[in-house]
Amino acid sequence: MPQPNLLFIYTDEQAASTMAAYGNNLIETPNLDRLARRSVVFTQAFVSQAVCSPSRSSILTGLYPHASGCTENNILLPEHLKCLPELADFSGYRSGHFGKWHLGDEIFPQHGFHEWISTEGYRKHYRPARDRNAHPTYYYWLVERGFQPQEGSDGFQAFSRDFCARLPEEFGKPAYLASEASRFIREHQNRPFILYVNFLEPHMPFFGPRDHQYHPARVPLPPNFHALPGPEQPLKLRLAVHYHRKHGASGLPLASEADWRRLIANYWGLCSLVDTHVGRILDTLAECGLQESTIVVFTSDHGDMMGSHGLVAKCTQYQEAVRVPLLLRVPGLKGGPRPVTCPVSQLDLVPTLLDLLGQPLPSHLQGRSWRPGLQGDSPFPEGDVLIEWNGPNSGMGDLVGRSTLQETGMETASVEAALASITDPVRTIVTREGWKLNCSPLGEHELYNLHQDPGEMCNLIRDPGARTLIQDLYHRILAWQSRVDDPADLSKCRFP
Repeated sequence: MPQPNLLFIYTDEQAASTMAAYGNNLIETPNLDRLARRSVVFTQAFVSQAVCSPSRSSILTGLYPHASGCTENNILLPEHLKCLPELADFSGYRSGHFGKWHLGDEIFPQHGFHEWISTEGYRKHYRPARDRNAHPTYYYWLVERGFQPQEGSDGFQAFSRDFCARLPEEFGKPAYLASEASRFIREHQNRPFILYVNFLEPHMPFFGPRDHQYHPARVPLPPNFHALPGPEQPLKLRLAVHYHRKHGASGLPLASEADWRRLIANYWGLCSLVDTHVGRILDTLAECGLQESTIVVFTSDHGDMMGSHGLVAKCTQYQEAVRVPLLLRVPGLKGGPRPVTCPVSQLDLVPTLLDLLGQPLPSHLQGRSWRPGLQGDSPFPEGDVLIEWNGPNSGMGDLVGRSTLQETGMETASVEAALASITDPVRTIVTREGWKLNCSPLGEHELYNLHQDPGEMCNLIRDPGARTLIQDLYHRILAWQSRVDDPADLSKCRFP
């Protein structure tokens, strides 16, 4: 396949459990189901960190968050670090990044992308030389269609996320991105291209034009809905449960099971909304006769708890937050469409895609290429997956910050302990044997047998029979830290 194209579609905050390919036969995602039938489906795909900016930095650079410096939300990706279009000779290609970026300078073309379509603002996180009066391209598109922006306290006019989420579907961000991506494909169908398309949805706000697609009474609660974090889980998780019960999410209360079903129904509606407009992009690819010359990726930057353990959103090491859908369609692949069931990391996407695009792999990449395994030339590499948590400004701090902690009547010492829990630099290992260890410098360790306990309801960290296993997993984490120069200090960790 000479000079293949790359179409990389990723969503924001989409859990693996939102597609039929991952066992959900109630949700309607016909376009992603169709793509899955023609793809390698990774059933155990994990992010590098379960929050937006760090995860995106890994997806685009092939580096762990601690290596890129993007350890929290809204940290600018350093200009000297290269994203995939900059990592090889793509001089014959046209490249574009459409949608949410969340790595600084949000609305300005950068990092090897020729065309830039933007939907978000993040004005506070532009470099000093950037024009803070400029708007996302979506803003101008809405104005052209007669919508009036809202004026903020500083006089700057913008369309809020809540406003955009309540627009009729044809004016929403997914429809806009699908139209722009389809235009890009048609315009460049006669030359190779690299196109990244990122949908904000199903990220909060958890409402939109498909809120009534699913009746809440037909939406099941997660099997681990009632398995609330207890004394054996990190303090920050128990505080997050308190926060959600008190404040709800996206203006929706979360006081009863009916409330939670309403929230999940809305979330499913957002997933189906994205599916429709992903389908438009895939249809354009087919109409242009490019299916057999285009590598297609579908994934998300992290998942969402959506009621599991009584939690919402991400920022945890639980499976619902760190495990994501990952589909990889490679035309002419010898192995053909099939499931890959061993744990894999999104960190490997950059080297794998470079390899599939016929490009050499830079030595600084921290992942590995899956091409030999995908092609059937060798067994698929089965190794451990490592996941980071770096805090503090990674979402959890917004939920259980100092003011929220004071609401609970906690004593000062307890408040400080809670804040330490939020910033604790946890490192997680997931093994091919199904073991998962969350290693915490504060001592908030967790051990789960994912084969026997996929809902992570029983923390085995104090099981005397697991001591040898824990030490083995701990030393695997330390060895990984040494290989990738991870600065988190886990050397003094002690286990029960």
